[in-house]
Formats: sequence, structure tokens, C-alpha cells
Amino acid sequence: MGSKFDTISIETVKTKRDKNRFIKMVWPLYKDYPNWVPPLLLDRRMILDTKNNPFYRHAEIELFLAYRNSEIVGRIAAIINHNHNSFHEENIGFFGFFESMNDQDVASALIDKAKEWLRGKGVNAIRGPVNPSTNDDIGVLIDGFDKTPAIMMPYNPEYYDSLMTGSGLQKVKDLHSYYVEEDQVMSGKLPRVMEKLKQRESFNIRQLNMKDFKAELQRIKTVYNNAWSKNWGFVPMTDEEFDHLADSLKQIVDPRIVLFAEKDNQPIGFALSVPDINQILIHNKKGRLIPGAIRLLLNKKKINFVRIIVLGVTLQYQRSSAGALLFYETAVRGIENGYYHGEAGWVLENNVMMNRAAEFLNAKRYKTYRLYEAPL
Repeated sequence: MGSKFDTISIETVKTKRDKNRFIKMVWPLYKDYPNWVPPLLLDRRMILDTKNNPFYRHAEIELFLAYRNSEIVGRIAAIINHNHNSFHEENIGFFGFFESMNDQDVASALIDKAKEWLRGKGVNAIRGPVNPSTNDDIGVLIDGFDKTPAIMMPYNPEYYDSLMTGSGLQKVKDLHSYYVEEDQVMSGKLPRVMEKLKQRESFNIRQLNMKDFKAELQRIKTVYNNAWSKNWGFVPMTDEEFDHLADSLKQIVDPRIVLFAEKDNQPIGFALSVPDINQILIHNKKGRLIPGAIRLLLNKKKINFVRIIVLGVTLQYQRSSAGALLFYETAVRGIENGYYHGEAGWVLENNVMMNRAAEFLNAKRYKTYRLYEAPL
């Protein structure tokens, strides 16, 4: 930590060299955090690529670096998601990609800079962190620091919550993640109860058909945009965004644990789970793996942890057992295929049905992520 007499300057990222500094500044910051998983450089560049990432067709972003005596000590992005504001009839901006040394002056300077930029764009509140949207990794980790993050989930030092509140931000929403393991799912009467529910409501659970991938993707889009339409913070993905995400996940997807719930041969829910490649990436200290190499490593090294990224049921069936059945079947089929434990998340703290389903299935809430907000 620098002296209080040191000068902190916040500089706008303007060049390719600046952007590389923005991306790579996390390595020295996390060098003493054994549970931190180094990001893939290629992935970070793609996310921040305003020309080729379809998110930026309807969004604006500005990146900033914090310097103290020529040393990079923090970073932040200011973001306006026009589709969010249109869908929710709001006029807010976001911040994301926040990183800072344990220094309130640095954090406050960064957040003040994001506020200033957003205020200049005419919005009336700031919310975050989102990196860069709610369809990516979001929030500040509040507990569970002794565990490595699952794929597409954030990790940060324990002091970040203090930096947020010290910068004038207040909690707006908590997100929960649940831990699931074989002994929990297969215990007691649960298997018999779930089988009776499936028969009673005549639901069919099936896995993703990779030979019909294009049509399957369209089914997922239809369910997704219906199932999440009432959720806080949800923004429908454009076709371009959906295809972009599908292309990135196709490299690692295991179709045996991507499931559809059907009623009368029509999809009414789905659960998208992926092998937790962070079990590999934590050893990739420089972040230089390419997607093809990840597939090669997946074939060589058995991953035994899975993350349920999204699980949802169309509005008509949200009070049925379809969500619990998808959760249960994902766990069972994961165990059958060597994934003996995993994470389900994130789930909004006020999503009563999904939190109840997780608890019914003996899942343990083990991590909390927090979003913050302040008026401008």
C-alpha cells in the first residue's frame, strides 16, 4: 500500500498496449492467492473486443486504469447496456472488471471515475460489478474464499466488499451458489420421491442431441427468453449473443449433462451444465491456453466437478416439479459420468422456487456474490 501522499491518477485505456495492461494487471494482484484461477488471455480479449463481441452492438464501454507513481494499482470499466435499459425501462449504468489493491483511495477513485463517465452519458444510477453483463460473471464474492471459483464465476480478495461500501455503494442484490455432491443427492428417500414426481406429472428428461445442435440451440433460446423474463436483472440475449455464447461453450460442453425437460414432446425447461475446466486452468499460470488445447486436455485429464450454469422452466410450469427434476437429473447423470460433485449457481436470493428446489435436493449454500448500486 502506498503512502497517503502518493498521487493516484485514473487514465483512460486508449491503445492496444493499454488494454493488455488492463487485462494482465490481475497477475501480480493475485500472486499470493492460491485459489485464484488465471483467466485465459484469449477469452479476456474476446470479451473486451468491441468490434467482434455482439454485446457491444447494443452497449458502450470505457476502460480505466489506476496508477500510483507509474505503477498500476487498479482497474474498472464503465458500461451502458441499452438493451437492459429498454427491457427494464430504467436509465442506469454499470461498472465491471473491477480490481484494486487493498486501498480505499484507489477503489474510490476508480468508482468515482466510472460514475463521472456514466453521469456524462445521462444515466441516473450505477450498478455492478457485471463483466460486462448479467449473462457473464457478476458480483463480488462475499464468502467461500477457501474454494476455487467454478467456470465463469468470479473470485476476489475478501476486502472487496469493504472497498465497495467505502466508495458509497450499497448492496442491491445477493446471489447464491449451491454445492452438490453424490452423498447428498442419493441419500434417503430422495431418489424414490423424484421418480414419483416425474411419473405423476408426465415429464420427460432427455440430454442434448449434438447431431441436431442448431435446432437444439433454438429450443434453448425459446425456453430461456420465457423462463427468465420475470427475473430481476434479466436481459434477453440477441440471436448474435446466443450464438456467440454457444460457440464458446461448444468447445467444452458434455451433452450428457445438458438436459431438456419436455411435456407432450415440447421443451418446457432446460439445464445447461459444463465440466469445470477451472480444475485445469488453475495450473495454467500464464493464461495462454487456446480453445483447441482445452479440448485436448479435457480428453487427457478427468474433470470430476461440474457447474450448472443455468436452469430454468417456462413461466407456465414454474410451480411444477420440472425445475427440481432437472436439478436432480443433472446431479444423477453427472454422477453416472464421473462428475461426483458440482456447483449450481448463481440463484437470486429472492428466487424462492429455485432456492427451495436446491434445499429440497440437499444442496448446501456455500458461496454468496453481491451486487451494489448507488444513485448518480
